[in-house]
Amino acid sequence: MRNIINFNKKWSFTKMADAVPETMPTKWDIVNIPHSWNAIDGQDGDNDFYRSTCYYAKQFMKASLPEADKYFLEINGANSSADVYVNGKHLAHHDGGYSTWRVDITDALDLNNLMVIAVDNQANETVYPQMADFTFYGGIYRNVNIIAVSESHFDLEYYGGPGIKVTPIIEGTNAKVGVEVFVTNKKDDQVLAYRIKDAEGNVVGDITSEDTAVIFEVENVHLWHGRKDPYLYTAEVALVEGETVVDAISTRFGCRTFEIDPENGFILNGEEYPLRGVSRHQDRWGIGNALLPEHHEEDMDLICEMGATTIRLAHYQHDQYFYDLCDERGLVIWAEIPYISKHMPTGRENTISQMKELVVQNYNHPSIVVWGLSNEISIGGSDEDLLENHNILNDLCHEMDPTRLTTIACVTMTPLDDPYVQIPDVVSYNHYFGWYGGDTSMNGPWFDKFHETFPNIPIGCSEYGCEALNWHSSEPFQGDYTEEYQSYYHEELIKQLFSRKYMWATHVWNMFDFGADARNEGGENGQNHKGLVTFDRKYKKDSFYAYKAWLSDEPFVHLCGKRYVDRVEDTTKVTVYSNQPEVELFANGVSLGKQTSDVHFFYFDVPNAGVTELKAVAGDCTDESVIRKVEVFNEAYRLKEEGAILNWFDIDAPEGFFSLNDKMSDIITNPAGQAMFGQLMGGMAGKKAMGFELNEAMMSMMGGFTMLRLITLAGGMMDMKVTKEQLLALNAQLNQIPKK
Repeated sequence: MRNIINFNKKWSFTKMADAVPETMPTKWDIVNIPHSWNAIDGQDGDNDFYRSTCYYAKQFMKASLPEADKYFLEINGANSSADVYVNGKHLAHHDGGYSTWRVDITDALDLNNLMVIAVDNQANETVYPQMADFTFYGGIYRNVNIIAVSESHFDLEYYGGPGIKVTPIIEGTNAKVGVEVFVTNKKDDQVLAYRIKDAEGNVVGDITSEDTAVIFEVENVHLWHGRKDPYLYTAEVALVEGETVVDAISTRFGCRTFEIDPENGFILNGEEYPLRGVSRHQDRWGIGNALLPEHHEEDMDLICEMGATTIRLAHYQHDQYFYDLCDERGLVIWAEIPYISKHMPTGRENTISQMKELVVQNYNHPSIVVWGLSNEISIGGSDEDLLENHNILNDLCHEMDPTRLTTIACVTMTPLDDPYVQIPDVVSYNHYFGWYGGDTSMNGPWFDKFHETFPNIPIGCSEYGCEALNWHSSEPFQGDYTEEYQSYYHEELIKQLFSRKYMWATHVWNMFDFGADARNEGGENGQNHKGLVTFDRKYKKDSFYAYKAWLSDEPFVHLCGKRYVDRVEDTTKVTVYSNQPEVELFANGVSLGKQTSDVHFFYFDVPNAGVTELKAVAGDCTDESVIRKVEVFNEAYRLKEEGAILNWFDIDAPEGFFSLNDKMSDIITNPAGQAMFGQLMGGMAGKKAMGFELNEAMMSMMGGFTMLRLITLAGGMMDMKVTKEQLLALNAQLNQIPKK
């Protein structure tokens, strides 16, 4: 009978070794798994986190394991490549840092054993990801187990899969549930005992057979219906010899139908079911990717509180525990491999193996509806090899799983008629109009254009967002990193995207701030701050509540700007979010009136004198905050870039003339400004930022940046020295160009 022994405790670890030890090291650090060696330096900026081969070692007695015919080492996540050695013998190599894989260690075991796992997160040209806006944390950051089984057992070696595959097909009010198992060394006198139980534990089907595939008829099937009713069945299969159970496995599954319609969006069990939600990176402040179950649970609770119906699990395979939570809580999932940003002709086999692992390991999850082939992979343009790679992956997904669809996340610059856009079943685009380029009003019309041009291709928005930290302003502007601009941005995007019924899914980038060690911006280096919730999950930004107002049925009211207390203006704008039809705002106990809103956003003009206690009331819900009148703006609210040689408020900006504080998109509409931009581009031609070639198309995408922010950000990413004198000289030139 199968036994699973957790192997997480007391590993010896080092960054310093250059070879596999022959005996148990005595001077290495003692760590428990999950573990990452980049938990700190992968989140502090400068793109200097440690990337090398590190070693984990563990000594154990064979007698400490249950008696069995076979022993398999199971590694649920080691980033990004790893090798397993037992008693000095090399047993396996694995490329890909986000999936489960197993190694047969039986023949290598002695009475006393030394196991060493070498993990490598160095840059290379064969294993994805190699270039992306997140940290590639090194380490064994998910559970390690020993699985002890009989000679005859359910398969453990095919792409890390569970050994069981369940395929429900709905027919009217009933379901045909196909259950297929994969058995290693099955004997002639062994049979398979199949059983299906409902969520209450009642047996709804029993079949005993020698066949490795059977079909159950489930009458009056209870459908899995997303957040409304995430009902799960369980399939159990035992390998039986006489009266003895030799091995047994089980999996939960859900019965549901879905389609993605180019006019009506996502349809679940015949009902329109709008997919409105978020993307999720798995890492955490101070621990990297080395998450515990309670971390996954907290993430799921926050996403559900917001009211989301979907999650894009970016940009890699996530923990099985989190997929289980998605099944249980009814979130509809986009699952993808880390084929991202940079197409590597030498990495094709790795995209194929990672896709096989993703599909095989996650086939039974009813929450998953699309397999993601790639993300922003055409940022450098698409060529024949890239197209061929996508066709191979697309065909592979359909061959392995005819029940689900395929998708891609295209970067803004991808032409609508690029042949790569035509490959998957459905398409989504990553757009940041209003943050990296253009303005917020451009988002909806862009999708209308796509829909008009390709009316038969379902289109969605796979990424959109902007960054916010604890900076504040009553006059927020694009690129200022204030919580107020992020709120404005998401208010506008919600109104545009949620009103377009044809959009099959929308995913905010991102639910949580996350580690991106190449970033030095926003006043807190090493992070991408587009999250609706902070990296440590301690603070829900105001924009979180904008989505809750639209998506959640839980009555609530939220006063925005709680961290923005000191205000200089005599009358200040106060925003309230609520899913209730009417909100009343009180200032020091005096009503400022009631408002109704069909977009869940309420705006009040509040007299600002002395200290004002605010109270918002919506039905039985209340929320409170405080503002205070000050004569001089509180500089603690204003972003000052750490190490910046020039901040925006230090720049001369004469009225009617350009300055470094103007948007690049505005400057280049002026002929003289365009000439200056051409000179600037000449100085940056051929250079790379975070690995991307900084070409004119990429610079144009960032037209929403001020010239100062663009130069500072690009210079930092390309390690270019830009002096204060150079910036001031450029600003003096801009000051000579009148705005027209």
